[in-house]
Amino acid sequence: MTLALLAVIAIYGRDLMAAPAGVRHTFVADIDRWRSTNRERTIEARFDFSLKADLKALPLQVGQWQGADIPQTNVEVAILLEPEQSVYRRYTRPDGKYVWLSLIGSRQTKSFHSPQICYTADGWQTDVTSEPIALDDGSLYMLRVEARKDPWEHVILYTFLYPDTLRQADDGAVLFKVTAPLYGSLEETLAIEKSFIREFFHSARL
Repeated sequence: MTLALLAVIAIYGRDLMAAPAGVRHTFVADIDRWRSTNRERTIEARFDFSLKADLKALPLQVGQWQGADIPQTNVEVAILLEPEQSVYRRYTRPDGKYVWLSLIGSRQTKSFHSPQICYTADGWQTDVTSEPIALDDGSLYMLRVEARKDPWEHVILYTFLYPDTLRQADDGAVLFKVTAPLYGSLEETLAIEKSFIREFFHSARL
């Protein structure tokens, strides 16, 4: 009986990261790693994005999206950033459209840098602005990066998640980043990314 129970837990262990119905994990989200901005919001999430959790336990099946872990080939970046935890996945909808989800969790400041820095260093042209994502209650703000390098164009939305407004270094932070290739128009691509993001976050308040 005990072995059977352990087998069930092993198979469905990823779902344990999700809060029970009616329960939410609370974090502080902001678009800047170094200072508090007027885009800071207290958010409620379905999953635990703290460093106390195993970020890799995030479910591969999220709503209609099916995820797959993507091996990280850029070893130099991993060595330089030294993240405490990292996740890199591609989530695909039934219609074939997909997004990449990147999570970087760390207590070290060197583990974080703005995604547009990497794109610019690799020869991409970037435009950056903040983007509101309407949730069930309130709006979460993320930084939006439009990156172009012929023939590719990516749209990136990202934010930093903290356990509370104190942002203590010992508590760490998690970078939550969603990237998609341009699908038709900027508006269409943002709509796809936002629908994915809403699978994780339910409410935001000042």
